[in-house]
Amino acid sequence: MTVSDTPRAVVDGRFEVLLGGRPLGGTARYEVEDPTTGGILTDAPDCSVEEVDRIVAAAAGAQRAWGSLPPRARAATVREFAALLRAHTDELATLDAVDAGFPLPVMRADVDAAATLLEIMADHALALGGATYPLSQNLHYSLQEPYGVVGRIVPFNHPLFFAAGKVAAPLVAGNAVVLKAPDQAPLSSLRMAELAAEVFGPDLCAVVSGRGAVSGRALVKHSLIRRIGFIGAPDTGRLIQREAAESGVKYVTLELGGKNALVVMPDADLDAAAASAVSGMNFTATAGQSCGSTSRLLLHESIADEVLASVVEQVRAVRVGHPLTDGTQMGPVIDRRQYDKTLGAIHAATDAGAEVVAGGGRPDTVGEQGWYVAPTVLTHMAPDNPAAMEEIFGPVLSVLTFADEAEAVEIANRTDYGLTAGVWTSDVTRAHRMAGRLQAGYVWINGSSRHYWGLPFGGTKSSGVGREESVEELLSYSETKAVTVALQG
Repeated sequence: MTVSDTPRAVVDGRFEVLLGGRPLGGTARYEVEDPTTGGILTDAPDCSVEEVDRIVAAAAGAQRAWGSLPPRARAATVREFAALLRAHTDELATLDAVDAGFPLPVMRADVDAAATLLEIMADHALALGGATYPLSQNLHYSLQEPYGVVGRIVPFNHPLFFAAGKVAAPLVAGNAVVLKAPDQAPLSSLRMAELAAEVFGPDLCAVVSGRGAVSGRALVKHSLIRRIGFIGAPDTGRLIQREAAESGVKYVTLELGGKNALVVMPDADLDAAAASAVSGMNFTATAGQSCGSTSRLLLHESIADEVLASVVEQVRAVRVGHPLTDGTQMGPVIDRRQYDKTLGAIHAATDAGAEVVAGGGRPDTVGEQGWYVAPTVLTHMAPDNPAAMEEIFGPVLSVLTFADEAEAVEIANRTDYGLTAGVWTSDVTRAHRMAGRLQAGYVWINGSSRHYWGLPFGGTKSSGVGREESVEELLSYSETKAVTVALQG
């Protein structure tokens, strides 16, 4: 596909929030920005507190019949939803490409990943069967029961993947879901809700859109919602914890930010490690806007120059352009706020002594419109440089050096974050030892970035609480009820 006018999926679409299977009339609207130009792409519903309340109440009504179905029956319907998403891959991927600015092939892969995650959660359905406990001569067993209505709030960096993939566990567990679409990129979530209604019927899998300070807060504070899952910024996650606690006793899981370290030891396959450092930054997936990106590259001082040279060569070769243009590998960041934050972080890093060895500003392959930042590599920095400590959420890789394993672990663990980490080494003993010492919820050995569906993903420290993409996520959307049947006096 080559870039032309705005795709028909956007031009022909009137994006609505649904209630009872029909557009919710009279909703205020807000403008959705085009990150490739900085202009207005379209508009979307800006849901009020009262509108969120009506949608949650309708979801609660739809959940009663759904929650009474056997897990295998729910799983079969969830698989139908996965198949329907795959049938609409091009439409959904195009919406995400123009709405969030990510390359079209990447967004096609995101649709497939979302469908796969739905299928995996359906495969786990029998884990909801409960258990028996041989504790006495009486009968003891447990049941897994749904919460009722679940609130999910997702970010812009994988719009459809997070929207569809993150309703999987709550639905299979027997809940209704009300999902808050990302403010900056709501279009594919709203379209997903229309497709969900075709499979599940109205209101069971609902989407609200609008500014998070209104609709997101209304979802968190709603009395019918006792289970909340959030993916996004640490400050917002802490706010959700606070507001959820003020409005009831709620189970909240959070996947938050990261300043993740990829450590390269001198015995590693250096060519593979350099390629992993570039792919782990997710330049060509989300313009570096990924909480799991290995945005700190820690190189042993004996091999630092060799690996850095390879990394810089690869980063400079990344093709930046419009997300619908053939051959584009990286698009813009999401909006002016993120653009300014990213460039400001680069300037703060250089003010603190870092050196720019790739990128550092706007790429020369685009004009003056849009929020494009060149893939950037910073080096010659101290471990306490702001770019080595703070999440930038943009296409900026910070490179540091270390003298030995102990120093590498100390630098890696120095931040408040603990989402992911990686180690490149050919020493199996060292690999396992370092994996145990790194303070992160997910560690790659001789790899980076790739998720393996079914393996628990989540953070430690300020990077979150809870695990996703696994049976642990599914069980977390159910409550355990214990039952004792007295068979003896």
